[in-house]
Amino acid sequence: MEQTIRQPAQVADIVEPSEPGVSWAAVIAGATASCALTLVLLSFGMGMGFSVVSPWGNAGLSATTFKIGTGLYFIVMAMISSAVGGYLAGRLRTKWVGIQTTEVHFRDTAHGFLAWAVASVLGAVLLASPASSLIGGTLSGATQAAASSAQSSPMDGYVDALLRSDNPSAQGQQNSTDTRAEMVRLFTTSFRTGDLKPADKTYVAKVVSARTGLNEADAEKRVTDVTAQVKADLDSARKAAMQIAMWLTLSLFIGAFSASLAATEGGGLRDGTWGRKAYDKKVYGNAALSR
Repeated sequence: MEQTIRQPAQVADIVEPSEPGVSWAAVIAGATASCALTLVLLSFGMGMGFSVVSPWGNAGLSATTFKIGTGLYFIVMAMISSAVGGYLAGRLRTKWVGIQTTEVHFRDTAHGFLAWAVASVLGAVLLASPASSLIGGTLSGATQAAASSAQSSPMDGYVDALLRSDNPSAQGQQNSTDTRAEMVRLFTTSFRTGDLKPADKTYVAKVVSARTGLNEADAEKRVTDVTAQVKADLDSARKAAMQIAMWLTLSLFIGAFSASLAATEGGGLRDGTWGRKAYDKKVYGNAALSR
């Protein structure tokens, strides 16, 4: 009878060990594996993306389908890389003896979250430069096949549309370097704030009329059409950037959840408690008593 009374007292009097609650070596190992796997999946996704798009009309995926597919791939990539990193962080961490199962469960979840956080920071610092170089080099090679030289400004194409003459021979006789540079600067500066000012729009119409031989009404119409095209393209770029940012944010949240859940599984397998439907405090209490 005395033995049955003293045993619970001994379990209750167990002193929690002084080991740190975070195994940083396991966290860093999981984060490193997650970063490496992210780079591999990113390279694979880029290759698949370039294989399904086409410069020809009515060929390849549409822009909407491509954006949705890219967003879904971001989520899948985050789930896979984060789950692997979180699992390694939970499986490789130090085994805590004499701690209740609920606390172990929390620590495993925290290890997965920390592995995801470290991987995200490392990815932003280390993977941004190679990924940008890889994307930039691929896009540069693709555009060189379509154009002989890169444009010096995004507004060059719109200025071409403005100053295009109906009489090419007459246009070739004019020195258009200064006028063209002025129009590019004017458009670039104006559309940073939203639109052409009324005075600038009138001036541009006069320049277009003088350069192309159009009457004043047709020149103003061309300026209005090109201005509307610029605004539409800028709005499309803004919406695309917004959608990509939302997909990235969603993938980060899902990656954090996947890493935390995978770390819980890895820690449970590490301790041999994974798959239990209820927490059993005796497992850790008896382990401490047997020390």
